[in-house]
Amino acid sequence: MLDSVAEKIKQIWNETLADIKREISAGDYEAWFSKLHLIEIKDDIAKISAPSKHVKDNVTWRYADVIAKALNACGCQINCVNIDVYDSNNPETVAKSEEGKNNKTVAETTVLDKKFTFKNFIVGKPNEFAYAAAMRVAESDTPVFNPLFLYGGVGLGKTHLMHAIAWHIKESHPQKRFIYLSAEKFMYLFIKSLRYKDAMSFKEMFRNVDVLMIDDVQFIGGKDTTQEEFFHTFNELVDNNRQIILSADKSPADLDGMEERLKSRLGWGLVADIHPTNYELRLGILQSKARKHKIKIPNEVLEFLSMKITSNIRELEGALNRVVAHATLVGSSITIDMASDVLRDLLRSNEKYITMDLIQRKVCEFYNIKLTDLTSTKRHKAIATARHVAMYLAKQLTAKSLPDIGRSFGGKDHSTVIHAVKKVKENIAMDREFATNLEILTKSIEN
Repeated sequence: MLDSVAEKIKQIWNETLADIKREISAGDYEAWFSKLHLIEIKDDIAKISAPSKHVKDNVTWRYADVIAKALNACGCQINCVNIDVYDSNNPETVAKSEEGKNNKTVAETTVLDKKFTFKNFIVGKPNEFAYAAAMRVAESDTPVFNPLFLYGGVGLGKTHLMHAIAWHIKESHPQKRFIYLSAEKFMYLFIKSLRYKDAMSFKEMFRNVDVLMIDDVQFIGGKDTTQEEFFHTFNELVDNNRQIILSADKSPADLDGMEERLKSRLGWGLVADIHPTNYELRLGILQSKARKHKIKIPNEVLEFLSMKITSNIRELEGALNRVVAHATLVGSSITIDMASDVLRDLLRSNEKYITMDLIQRKVCEFYNIKLTDLTSTKRHKAIATARHVAMYLAKQLTAKSLPDIGRSFGGKDHSTVIHAVKKVKENIAMDREFATNLEILTKSIEN
C-alpha cells in the first residue's frame, strides 16, 4: 500500500514538473526545480522538500503559485504549498541540522485565485477609490502609501483587490519577494514558531520581504502576543521602505481589541474604504458574469437580481450561478418568474417589507408634492416624473402585479405602469443626475 502511494506521488510530481518545464526557462527550471521532491499531499496542502534554504526561499517567493497551478492541473486540489529543507542523504527527511531546525516555520504560501485580477474587477462609484489606490500601489516601484489599508463589509471585493495587487506585482516585478496570507495564517505561523522555540526563523521570513500583504487583519484583535510581533514586524518593514498592504472589515480606528499604538500605525498611509454596492455596480457585475456563461440571460433578469439582492457581491454572483445551474439542469428558460422561484429563500432574506404606501409617501417627500397629486390625472412635468418614479419603484421593490400598482395610483391601467417603467429606465440611461437621485430615493425606502 505504501509503495502504491509513493508511486502515485512520484507520478503526480513527474507530470507537474513536465507542466512547469513548459512554463519557465530551461535555466530557471534547472536552478530551482531539478532537486525538488514532492513528499505528500494532505488535505489541500502540498509538502515539497528543497535541498537548501536558498532554493526554498527562491521557489517560495517566485514559484509557489506555479507549482500549485501545475498540481491542480494534474487533478489535485491544492490551496497551499509548503516548502521545507531536506536531509541531503534522504530527500524525504527534513534536515536535522541547524538550518533544518530553522525551517520549521517554513513559508506556507497562499495560492492566488486566477479570477481575482484587476482586469476582472468591475469598477463603480462605491469602489473606484479603493481600486485606484490598489492600482497605484501595485504599479509603484517603491511604497507610495504605507500601509495601504483597504476596508469594507463582507463580499464587497477586498480580497479580490488584494489578489489583484499580488498578481500585478508578481507579473510586473518578478524580482520582488512578497508574502500574501490571512491574519489567521500569520497568527498560526507565529504560534508555531513559539512552540518550536524558533521565533528567529519567523522574524527572518516576514521581515525580509519587499511586500507584506495580510487579509482580514481584524482577526489579530485581542491577541496581545501576536499584536506585539506584528507591531515590530510593521515597524521593521516601514523603516526599511518595504510595502505593507492590509485589509479588514472596519477602519483602523474602529478595530476591536486592537492596541492604540497599532491602530495609529495602521492609519499612517492611505485608508481606502469600499462602500456597499449600488444598483449600477451590481448590474455591471452581473452583466460581466453573464457574458461568461454559455446560456442567454435576459437583461431584465439581471436588472431584477441587481435590484433585489443588495447584501454583497458574493451573494449576488451566487444567485446568478444558481439560476444558471437550474436552467442548465432542468432545461428551462431564464425568466424573472423562474429566478423568483429558484431564489425564493434568498430573496426573502434580502427583502425588507416595503409597502405601496411607504413608496408613495417617500416619493412625495422627495419631490415635494402632495399624495393627491401623485394619484391624480395631473400631467404637470414634476408630478408626472414623480408618478413615473413611484410606479417604477413599486414594480422593483414590491411583488405587486402591474394592475395592482395601477389601481394604487388612482385606478390607472397596467399599460400606464409599463410606460412609466420604460420612461424611468430611459431617464436613468440618459440623465446622470436623475439616476443619482433615484439611487438616493431607493436607499431611503430600503433603509
